[in-house]
Amino acid sequence: MAKKLAADVVATGKAMERNDYAMRRVEAMQRRTDTRGWVVQRRERTRHLIELGGLVQKAGLVELTDDDRATLYGAMLELAGRASDENAGDILALWKRRGKRAFDMEASADKKPSDNG
Repeated sequence: MAKKLAADVVATGKAMERNDYAMRRVEAMQRRTDTRGWVVQRRERTRHLIELGGLVQKAGLVELTDDDRATLYGAMLELAGRASDENAGDILALWKRRGKRAFDMEASADKKPSDNG
């Protein structure tokens, strides 16, 4: 009788774990498909910020600064200062050309077949 009771307790515990996992999965799905305006805006903003962080990583700034947030922030403040002076239009156009050229080179490198095989 005690063995059966112990087995039932273990089985109940496992069933509760499965139920908790299923509930968390359903709640996560509901969060991903929530269409309330503020939720959609927050999700879009989060995606935008992640993409900007990817650009910082792609530019090699994380490695150059040894992932020092203060250095990264200072560099970005310097860029913002340069972009807000009297030559802002020229500087922004130069940066845009460089960025487009880098994106194009990366895209063409992705299209080329690899030499591995």
